[in-house]
Amino acid sequence: MTAETITLSADATIHPRWVRVCHWINALAILVMIGSGWQIYNASPLFGFTFPGSVTLGGWLAGALLWHFAAMWLLAVNGLVYLVLGMLTGRFQRKLVPIHPGDVLSDARAALTGRLNHDDLSVYNAVQKLLYLGVILAGIVIVLSGLAIWKPVQLQELTAVFGGYDAARYVHFFAMATIVGFLVVHVVMALLVPKSLRAMITGR
Repeated sequence: MTAETITLSADATIHPRWVRVCHWINALAILVMIGSGWQIYNASPLFGFTFPGSVTLGGWLAGALLWHFAAMWLLAVNGLVYLVLGMLTGRFQRKLVPIHPGDVLSDARAALTGRLNHDDLSVYNAVQKLLYLGVILAGIVIVLSGLAIWKPVQLQELTAVFGGYDAARYVHFFAMATIVGFLVVHVVMALLVPKSLRAMITGR
């Protein structure tokens, strides 16, 4: 029996307060970043499409940039707090590793056939572990690539890591697409398993 199991049995806490606070701050920052980012993208599209104005934020390029920069710092600081606390408390080690390919395939099949068990929300299945680690990595990439785009001269070494300014824009876009894909799956699962949403609000 692990220390976390003992704690859970004592107070039934699934998500400690710091996780819940970081989660909802992050949700707000991400939504602002996505909406304003789509408006910024529309000013200079990378592909043959633009995003409808109804799902963008800022109204025009300058307004979108103001929203984007404001949310950028909120996302970066909140994300850093989450990463530091996740490592210092050992939560990442307990919740997200190890991940075995066989377990991922097995849990994915169970999820697709509606047989995945959600009785114990304190234990992440292999698919959840993979998705959470993936979105954390995508979050790190989107912040770094965003800095490379924002200050390509001052941070030219960072911009060079991404292959230059133009390449950094593509990296930033695909990191955004990864996060949006995660959010879609995340929201769907919250609707399918309502007690998971309750746990992220109340901690239990």
